[in-house]
Amino acid sequence: MLPPPRALYLHVPFCPKVCPYCDFHKMRRHEGLVAAYLERLQGEARALYAAFPGPLDTLYFGGGTPSHLTDDELAHLTRTLEATWGFPAALETTLEADPKTFDRGRLETFRALGFDRLSIGVQSTQDAVLAFLGRQHTGREGLEAVEMALAAGFTVSADLITAVPGQDAAADLHALAQTGVAHLSVYTLTIEPYTPFARRGVTVDEDKEAEDYALASEVLGAYGLVRYEVSSHARPGFEAKHNSVYWRGDPFLALGPAAAAFVPVSHGGLLGERRTNPPIKAWLAGAPPEVLPVGSAAYVQDVLMTGLRTARGLDLAALSARAGFDVAAHYQGVLARLERVGLLERAGGFLRATEAGLLQLNGVTRALFAVAPPAHPPHA
Repeated sequence: MLPPPRALYLHVPFCPKVCPYCDFHKMRRHEGLVAAYLERLQGEARALYAAFPGPLDTLYFGGGTPSHLTDDELAHLTRTLEATWGFPAALETTLEADPKTFDRGRLETFRALGFDRLSIGVQSTQDAVLAFLGRQHTGREGLEAVEMALAAGFTVSADLITAVPGQDAAADLHALAQTGVAHLSVYTLTIEPYTPFARRGVTVDEDKEAEDYALASEVLGAYGLVRYEVSSHARPGFEAKHNSVYWRGDPFLALGPAAAAFVPVSHGGLLGERRTNPPIKAWLAGAPPEVLPVGSAAYVQDVLMTGLRTARGLDLAALSARAGFDVAAHYQGVLARLERVGLLERAGGFLRATEAGLLQLNGVTRALFAVAPPAHPPHA
């Protein structure tokens, strides 16, 4: 059985510019569209709150570029949440922000509204790399944005993209770590289908991808930023609370066009449902989300995939209690084999990937997924 959701993701699809690598649901803004979005989201929040009243531990405004909204538009969103679950959340309230969308004055507004954490899309500190990625800020502006946010008292996470052609990844890692930022998300450039990069035939060098992955742990570790998830590095105590909800397999709510949620259910022998809202045109018209039923076996597979991305790993006893069957016993054969070859290990009841296992995580999960589900799981 799953606990009630205590986390909420809110999707803001508007961007000052559409980047050539991005495949998230996003668009340029115009006032009529933003006004319609705010009105629709208010109604969606009321209906969702009636079904799942919380309270909320974490809130995450993602996009798109939430900081591209005006102060009044952001205040409209925070009032909508204040009138339902309450705002800010109890433990962490994050706003994604582009370096060009705020200054010291706006940072004061963000704090006054109730945000305590900023996720800043720096992506690189090198002007040529930023130009290739289609970003509008310079390397200096990105670093200044991080420094301003830290000086304003925010907990700050900075995003960095690696394996970019012509990039000096070490220089980017050192430059960002030297700001004193407590969290860095380091993502490999991925060429998603139908993006401008895909149409242009941009490719990622697999050797550089592997080199930059290893470099991130080495460089950031020297600054006290520990890799606690495949793409996430933090000083102890500054791990992302909201994202950890996803990796643990906890339920979470979602608002906005194309936003995805995972909620517990108690009908039809199911454990939960994944609900994904339609794109903005259908969402504004009131179209319902796409619903994917999740039984025990599918839930365990999901948590194996996400939990093994983390240094902590996954709690086998807790997962078994939620799923209703003994996960360690069911996967006993393949777990023993993967442990024997040094890809997985167990410690204190947790199953986790070794350093070698993290490098071969796709193969590890394929081996686990090849195991047939229980013959009679409690939740089909």
